[in-house]
Amino acid sequence: MDKWLGRSAGDLGRAIEAGKINPVDLTEAYLDAIARHPEAKRIYARTTADHARSTAVAAAGRQRAGTRFGLLDGVPISWKDNFDVAGVACEAGSALLKGRVPKQDAEVLHTATTQGLVCLGKTHMTELAFSGLGLNPVTATPPCINFPDAVPGGSSSGAAASVAFGLAPAAMGSDTGGSVRVPAAWNDLVGLKTTHGRLSLKGVVPLCERFDTVGPLASTVEDCALLLGALTGRRAADLKGATLTNARFGVLETVALEGLRDAPAKGFEDSLTRMGNAGAAIEPFAAPEVAEAMALAGVLFTPEAYAIWGDTIEAAPQKMFPPVLERFRTGAVTKATEYIAAWRRLEDLRKIWERRVGGFDAVLIPTSAILPPDAARLLADPAYFAAENLLALRNTRIGNVLGLCVLTLPTSQPSCGLSLMGPAMQEERLLRLGAAVEHALG
Repeated sequence: MDKWLGRSAGDLGRAIEAGKINPVDLTEAYLDAIARHPEAKRIYARTTADHARSTAVAAAGRQRAGTRFGLLDGVPISWKDNFDVAGVACEAGSALLKGRVPKQDAEVLHTATTQGLVCLGKTHMTELAFSGLGLNPVTATPPCINFPDAVPGGSSSGAAASVAFGLAPAAMGSDTGGSVRVPAAWNDLVGLKTTHGRLSLKGVVPLCERFDTVGPLASTVEDCALLLGALTGRRAADLKGATLTNARFGVLETVALEGLRDAPAKGFEDSLTRMGNAGAAIEPFAAPEVAEAMALAGVLFTPEAYAIWGDTIEAAPQKMFPPVLERFRTGAVTKATEYIAAWRRLEDLRKIWERRVGGFDAVLIPTSAILPPDAARLLADPAYFAAENLLALRNTRIGNVLGLCVLTLPTSQPSCGLSLMGPAMQEERLLRLGAAVEHALG
């Protein structure tokens, strides 16, 4: 049954449909692989074997009766440890929430279960989701697929590792400033940041509720499209016949291309060449409003995060990893007038951006400016942690600040991603473009 591991969720769904795989056997294969894998305890915070088996048994019955809910009915996936599962500890990577056991499933997990998706377990994450590096000495730091001594990206760190190391065909994560896309890129996966409000946040441990989003990490664009369909209870985006012929892309030169390290720069340039050869028109452009919007980020993110978590944090600050603690505390000093003014200005800047990019099908940027940094150095040097964290999240945060949907794809360079940024609530259109780009990149 090990031959099933590492296959895409879509491929597994087709095999179930054809009667070649029994969902119960598939679930047992993944649970056994998790139990045997030497890195599993760094990837999974806990498995949900009983939940998985009961869901798989029901899926197997539907397969035999010819009444499957959809292509992913019976396919197992992992869930980041900030999604509530009834009766299962959900601690969001933090000792502050140790022993927290919700009574109900998160709404998106409930929807996924009603579509037949099997929950394998909860994956490790950055503490309270407030870092893009994936380093968490409080619970566990998952491994990176390409660099054994490096961090995997965060905050959906275990989510990415579960797929990259063959311990789940796909995973669900959350993204507030890049937390789906950075770990997806650093582990050579596809990751989708959905538009804020597209998927329910009910039952998801919050970080910044006005920026939090839910999104999948997987090995293919098709899997991300199928998962979005399952999580919305709607038909997945039709990717058949997707092409780059007559497609027009903008390359954002403001902020996103500054200070790129060699490998991300090479992966990005190679991707542009391949897309151009496949028929895409690619046009560089500047957007001063992006720099202004990014300058507002500190006034927008940390005050909300501290407003949500401040009382809990200050009741036991010694339980937190100091760099994450200090990042939260920077939100304590912002005035309400500054916060409100920043949001009003950001709404104006989003309109300016929308007008500027209206002629493009999508905007292209490197997903992250850097490669995964060394975990030991991050742990030993708080200044290095802070600097690398800002660089890791700089490009991804553009999509969050501007309220976009964004798809990251692997490039020719290990741990280097290409991001396609699309208009709000246009995920299906973006996924179709992404399928064509995926084909062009090979």
